[in-house]
Amino acid sequence: MNKFSHVFRLGIKELISLRYDSVLLLFMLYAFSVAIYMPASGSAIGVHNASVAIVDEDNSRLSRQLAQVLRPPEFQTPVFIPFAQIDPVLDSGRFTFVINVPVHFQADLLAGKQPELQMNVDATAMSQAFMGAGYMGRILQRELQQLSGVSSAAPVKLTTRALFNSNMQSGWFLAIIQIINNVTILAVLLTGTALLREREHGTLEHLLVLPLTALEIMLAKVWTSLLVVVVCTWLSLELVVKKALGIPLAGSMLLYLSVTSLYLFASTSLAVFLTTLARSIPQFGLLTIPVLMPMLLLSGGTTPLDSMPVWLQWLMQLSPTTHFVSLSTAILFRDAGFALVWSEMLALTAIGAAFFLVALMRFRRSLTS
Repeated sequence: MNKFSHVFRLGIKELISLRYDSVLLLFMLYAFSVAIYMPASGSAIGVHNASVAIVDEDNSRLSRQLAQVLRPPEFQTPVFIPFAQIDPVLDSGRFTFVINVPVHFQADLLAGKQPELQMNVDATAMSQAFMGAGYMGRILQRELQQLSGVSSAAPVKLTTRALFNSNMQSGWFLAIIQIINNVTILAVLLTGTALLREREHGTLEHLLVLPLTALEIMLAKVWTSLLVVVVCTWLSLELVVKKALGIPLAGSMLLYLSVTSLYLFASTSLAVFLTTLARSIPQFGLLTIPVLMPMLLLSGGTTPLDSMPVWLQWLMQLSPTTHFVSLSTAILFRDAGFALVWSEMLALTAIGAAFFLVALMRFRRSLTS
């Protein structure tokens, strides 16, 4: 019982010290409110408001009709420019798409010929260029078939139904990914800075004089960071994601917060391990960059795991962030229950236990050295 009392009292001390850290409190408030709302409401992965210019060398009814079928919100209202301005407007980034309608285009099309329509794309705007070219190609192809009176019926009719996000709003996914990123960063920063601050101020040596063990000190850091981040995550989901952004979350909040606790157990243990390698808070901050960046970028939240090399997919299975991303989308969007996610929760627990044991051994060694 004394050990549990020690861990509890040490944790209360951590919460009190956090209470007076105004900079860290403001950062937490920003990370779980503004930093989630702005990307989710303002960022768009798909085609939105893409700029289009048209070089109309044909000056026919058909060429003018093509300009009218490209409408907001996917595309801006097309702007007509002369032929000599194609390269300058693309080089300057003024337009993403420039369509060149050649001379006699309408006459050749109505005569049964196959005239060419040139589309110039600024591929530096990768997301807009890749998907926008496909959108525009299908729109123009459909319009040209209707205007020319030539029907080319597809041999198969494909009906697509989107589950869990019927309007394919990218903000839904971005909000959850932003929470995952902020949970990871804050868990590491809270635990690591708290431990290094005590080392720099000399209070860690005071703790060692008391009848405390390295395990008790480490557990106190872990449970306080876990408690603070879980509460912030719950408030962010309820107030920012559900109410402010209006994103429906179908899954069990209790199950998701339980998964978040398992993930925080792993990430805070990783933070303790990193503090044993760094001797100051600036060193710790630099050390977290090459560790956190691959975890966040290669976890499946930014790019799908299936698009990565097979060896990298297997390697990222050792990262707790990979499992947390998968569990978050499964629970919050697909309403997956414990029966469907228990195996991944078990993998997350095993990774967390391994991180904790390695961090504990390194922490004990650092205290005696």
